Amino acid sequence: MSTDNRFAAIVGLDWADKKHDVCVQSVPDGAREFAVIEQRREALDEWASALRVRFGNRPVAVCVELRKGPVIDALSKYEHLVLFMVSPGLVAKIRRALRPSGAKDDPSDAALILDILEKHPEQVRRIDPDDPRTRQLTVLVEARRDLVDQRVRLTNALTSNLKGYFPQALHCFDELGSTLACDFLRNWPSLGEAKRARETTLRTFFHRHGVRGEARIDERIGLLQRALALTSDAGVLLPALMATKILVEQLRVVLAGIARFERAIEKAFKAHPDAAILASLPGAGPTFAPRLLAVFGSNRERWPDAASLQQYLGVAPVTERSGNRRWVHWRWACPKFLRQSVVEWAGMSVRYSVWAAAYYQDQRNRGKSHHIAVRALAFKWLRILHRCWMDRKPYDEATYLKALQKSGSPLLALIAAPTAPAR
Repeated sequence: MSTDNRFAAIVGLDWADKKHDVCVQSVPDGAREFAVIEQRREALDEWASALRVRFGNRPVAVCVELRKGPVIDALSKYEHLVLFMVSPGLVAKIRRALRPSGAKDDPSDAALILDILEKHPEQVRRIDPDDPRTRQLTVLVEARRDLVDQRVRLTNALTSNLKGYFPQALHCFDELGSTLACDFLRNWPSLGEAKRARETTLRTFFHRHGVRGEARIDERIGLLQRALALTSDAGVLLPALMATKILVEQLRVVLAGIARFERAIEKAFKAHPDAAILASLPGAGPTFAPRLLAVFGSNRERWPDAASLQQYLGVAPVTERSGNRRWVHWRWACPKFLRQSVVEWAGMSVRYSVWAAAYYQDQRNRGKSHHIAVRALAFKWLRILHRCWMDRKPYDEATYLKALQKSGSPLLALIAAPTAPAR
């Protein structure tokens, strides 16, 4: 990087909540200087504008430890700043190697980030920000996923709590993390209260919440009426009831938040110019199509080929060698949410794509586990998706099957072969 005449200066930026330490090195003379920028949009704008004036509007390379956030948003609007990202884990490892004490010092870290950019450019990745619509959609789908994770934690806690005094409630709904379950437990948080409710009241409740099938409703009501209390100890019941009421209220807020995000995601996705490409994918639907759009983004220069995308997402396996040993393992350093989006959708596509189902079944018949088979399928899907994305064409199953036939792909034999149960 030090011999790259494209840049008038290179910068290492160590960000924090209240301020940012920067180390600026002028490329011609190699002189370094340190500065501190307050965590304010105005301060960042003033600093970036000063770099433009100082270096005559020539490009300046800025390396940070994050790929997105307010700092990136603030700096990405400047054409003279070229942003790069370095892994925080790499910075931490080098810091420990150079400073056995492990002490963290922000100005020194800024210089360390600059050293990595200058001396090990292969360890950094250029940040090419997406357009505002894509960034908004990405933030929305990630925020929704965070709420889904909160829902899982709350339902796990609620399940554990109910098992201690009211396990019958767990058999009254298909999913504990639902509006039906929350409303039921808000009305009848204990077995005693549920047994005192009239049968017609319970039946009306289930009808209003969309439960279909009288036999199903009779089964649930009968379970509550015949059940015996697990405990009558007030020392157990009172804390358990309080915990149930608190968890239910928290869960209701999270469920409402998920619904609001889903409405916003639907609106933002429909307005995106690439929506038709991702919506055409088998099994993508309203959940995975926006997440896959966030995976690809809007900048088509970012992924010149499918391999670069596969490696970035961590779907491509890593091969290591030492002496006579050689082993292949899962890639650890990668954007976990984006990889999860691709792999989860690949598993879903098995239900909707003929060739994907045949490929997955063949992997299972070879003795691969479900997760390994799905990851292999995701690797293959990314090559197809990359071509659709680059060509701005929706995916068409019939067209792909014709391409397989034209190339004489062995996948055709798998599709024609009878399926065998997975081992």
